[in-house]
Amino acid sequence: MSFVPLNRVPNKGMAQFQEMMRQQLESSMHTELEKLLNTVTGAEKEVSKADFEGFKNLFHRFLQVKGPSVEWVKIKRPPEDSIQPYDKIAARGLPDNVADSLNKLVVVKLNGGLGTSMGCKGPKSLISVRNENTFLDLTVQQIEHLNKTYNTDVPLVLMNSFNTDEDTKKILQKYTHHRVKIHTFNQSRYPRINKESLLPVATSLTMNGQNAEGWYPPGHGDIYASFYNSGLLNQLIAQGKEYIFVSNIDNLGATVDLNILHHLVSQPNGKRCEFVMEVTDKTRADVKGGTLIQYEGKLRLLEIAQVPKAHVDEFKSVSKFKIFNTNNLWISLAAIKRLQEQKAMDMEIIVNPKTLDGGQNVIQLETAVGAAIKCFDNALGINVPRSRFLPVKTTSDLLLVMSNLYSLEAGCLTMSPKREFPTTPHVKLGSSFTKVQEYLTRFESIPDMLELDHLTVSGDVTFGKNVSLKGTVIIIANHGDRIDIPAGSMLENKIVSGNLRILDH
Repeated sequence: MSFVPLNRVPNKGMAQFQEMMRQQLESSMHTELEKLLNTVTGAEKEVSKADFEGFKNLFHRFLQVKGPSVEWVKIKRPPEDSIQPYDKIAARGLPDNVADSLNKLVVVKLNGGLGTSMGCKGPKSLISVRNENTFLDLTVQQIEHLNKTYNTDVPLVLMNSFNTDEDTKKILQKYTHHRVKIHTFNQSRYPRINKESLLPVATSLTMNGQNAEGWYPPGHGDIYASFYNSGLLNQLIAQGKEYIFVSNIDNLGATVDLNILHHLVSQPNGKRCEFVMEVTDKTRADVKGGTLIQYEGKLRLLEIAQVPKAHVDEFKSVSKFKIFNTNNLWISLAAIKRLQEQKAMDMEIIVNPKTLDGGQNVIQLETAVGAAIKCFDNALGINVPRSRFLPVKTTSDLLLVMSNLYSLEAGCLTMSPKREFPTTPHVKLGSSFTKVQEYLTRFESIPDMLELDHLTVSGDVTFGKNVSLKGTVIIIANHGDRIDIPAGSMLENKIVSGNLRILDH
């Protein structure tokens, strides 16, 4: 394909020229996708064909985008009644027939991610987080407890990706005798595109060798199309299900909340809320989290990637944007069906640049599940307690949830009543702790952290049994040094440096 230098194109013809280039790119993309489809046959070809329809639509929209997706001057704070305090929702109390509400609910967990950032192979949901229980174990225990307590039939649906599907399905056999029906469906598989040519880097649909790097799951915004295309959405509607509760499987605070569910199912038909986003108050640790805004008369999710560079500091400020999206979402099944069939689901495109192992620069086009909030009727934000946002993204988070700060009951983690203040300590473990296996070898037992405010650990550090940490504790082993915190030590407001001097903080 030959390109004409832009400086030789007359101004009045620029728009026509750009449109011609877009059409050329789209035509080339369609040709390449057709070639890829012809590398397989049968069922795999049909699945990929459906995936590619979604990708073509995303690619078409990507080529149309001109400038930023939001104009900063149009951003307004959401009206008071569009974000309700959780206490106001809970104050209404629960009805006698909680079971009726629960029988209208489906729990969906986003299960497409791998454990690679924590040094683990396979799906992240299969990492042990507490008493040998994995994220998936805890999820099954929570829902089974609900079903037994209220004599209900709340199913669990896992949205897998091609990275996690096989391993997850193998493990699901262990839950056969649990009182929870488990369904799975797969996220789409989209082609990564060369940053320069904007064409797929994969040469066939197979996942062998270098080709495996040519594919990606396109973000959790893909849930609407892939759930609908799987046939599972229609199947659940036919069973009388009305709402899904969607959350990341690594957010241990995302349990079924009966007050929010009751609020949804008790609305009069004409005013049914089709989408609830749980938000929570922002702290300095959450400055990058997406927030809710009012934009052109609609409630809308604003992500940091959409913010013009000149306004990033303003976006991060805790004073202007006070809340952030936990990605715990309650969504009407009938509304998803309607929007999919009307092709009215509109989510901003996230352009995610990556560099492949061979050094090739690619981009992947993604969408976020919460970005669809503007498409649903009577959407609402609910400002929930921080306890509903307990993600485990790093071993620092893992240390918190493995410690005595939390107690575990029926798959739910709750802050220990013995902790005097409800805030979670700030924990920052250094690079020697990044991988789960390494991290586990550095603790003979998990320290007592009930009175901890802040912990920073850097360098080659190990902890003996029954160590107690209180207040602010900073442990820094210099390069080449090693610090072993002796068994039974109690460190309160201490700085421990490379030569094992223990100083008051």
